[in-house]
Amino acid sequence: MHVSIFQGIKLVFGKELTAGLRFRAAWAAMFMFALTTLACVSMAMQGGGLDPRLLAALLWVILFFASMAGADRVFADEDTAGTLLALQVYGPAQAVLLGKMLYTFFLLLVLAVFITPLFLMFMDCTVTAPLVLAGTIFLGTWGIAAAGTLIAALTTGASIHSGLFSILMLPVILPVFLPAIFLTTGAFGGDVQLSYLGGMGIYDLILTLGASVLFDYLWFEE
Repeated sequence: MHVSIFQGIKLVFGKELTAGLRFRAAWAAMFMFALTTLACVSMAMQGGGLDPRLLAALLWVILFFASMAGADRVFADEDTAGTLLALQVYGPAQAVLLGKMLYTFFLLLVLAVFITPLFLMFMDCTVTAPLVLAGTIFLGTWGIAAAGTLIAALTTGASIHSGLFSILMLPVILPVFLPAIFLTTGAFGGDVQLSYLGGMGIYDLILTLGASVLFDYLWFEE
């Protein structure tokens, strides 16, 4: 039966969401890491004020490393369960990639929406440009999802999967990570440079298109 790319994306996303809600291991790891880190930082600061740049860096460090606890499992769980071969046989490559990328993006966006208000409350942050902060979080999580999905596919089956994933992930995501810190600094009261938003959007698009091109070769070589 022929399945369109959009139907395939919907089916893969639905499968990932159902599995994630049923087992919740990745969700629990990400949220507990973020909450624990935020609590430790908040207690260490003891209510002391911080520079907006440092606050922005802390927020994105928490979001980035919390995402590492869940984003790397997107293909590893298929490999562990023994369903990767069936997915290769019956799942169109682009539908698999984009469905898993969409799920990862959804997961990271939920994490960001959950942890950011808590961060603002515990760290006593004042947001002067909420739309800039919202756009930065959207583009930042998109970039992490795009890079994470491709690198998770590359490292599937590696004996040191988690360590290799983190090593490969950081240099790829730096062009998203650094502008996100600058923009969040502006949203916390610093100078807002909206050109960074455009740069993040372009890089996210390049990451997504690059992953789409490379994944066809990767998927059928595994």
